[in-house]
Amino acid sequence: MKSRQTWALLLTLTLTLALACSASPALARKGTKPAPPPPPDLVLTQDVMEAQPMLLAKRLSELQPQRPGVVDVYAITFAPYSDEDVFRKESKMVADVMAQRFDARGRGIQLVNSVSTTDQWPWATRKNLQRTLQHIAKLMDRDEDVLFIHLTSHGAQDGELFAGFWPMTVEPVTPWLLRAWLDEAGIRNRVISVSACYSGTWVKPLAEPHTLVMTASDASHTAYGCGRESELTFFGRAVFDEQLRRHTLSFEQAHAAARELIRKRETAAHKSDGYSNPQINVGASIRERLERLQAELLHRAPAP
Repeated sequence: MKSRQTWALLLTLTLTLALACSASPALARKGTKPAPPPPPDLVLTQDVMEAQPMLLAKRLSELQPQRPGVVDVYAITFAPYSDEDVFRKESKMVADVMAQRFDARGRGIQLVNSVSTTDQWPWATRKNLQRTLQHIAKLMDRDEDVLFIHLTSHGAQDGELFAGFWPMTVEPVTPWLLRAWLDEAGIRNRVISVSACYSGTWVKPLAEPHTLVMTASDASHTAYGCGRESELTFFGRAVFDEQLRRHTLSFEQAHAAARELIRKRETAAHKSDGYSNPQINVGASIRERLERLQAELLHRAPAP
């Protein structure tokens, strides 16, 4: 009986998130074409399993060391939920913005659960994220450089970031785990972006003087635009594809502008549970570090 009740609860939660997150501007219009089919399942062959550790090692070995006297940005995008392709697309978009606008080319890695990228990027798992953090900590100047992380998936009110890559079991990442891994690696300057429902739950566990944390919603509301018809989430599109790509190098300014854009778009899409209310917390030390980074970026060309 307990097993049946557990499965019923999981099914209810999944359906609730699907309804809350799946909407895009297209869904608010009549005559919308049917949603695309889900991405194909992973086929776990021995070749696939053996290739993944080598792929992670290869991608980590390609990351470039820090440049003395320069505020370098190391960028990680993490997309652990394979059932909606929007998270893979957002991972790629954010990685591109960081490379082009923040001079992170050669210092970025994507961790993605998607059949289409299995031979290109390492999987988005706890171990791969932890190992990536440990490796980057050895490359960067921990006093000078900045680590940027963008996590994109569905989210739960208890802070878990949904993870799935059937038939493989993938354990979820939580803000408390991420904080512990960052502390263990000794990475000081942190910009953490969480694009997920209820992602405001990540703010308090991650907040400290050397960290900027920004989220797609507060702790009691869903985010929007994470269904199969969506190219990007509302948060990812507004903050990264529009503001940071085109208008500003300030995460604070991008977030402030995106809040109003998201409010208008959610109202137009008739979001059922109200405004997602994206959150941001900026420590005093990381604000100073980011101001120096912005000044440097304005005076140097991105790496070719």
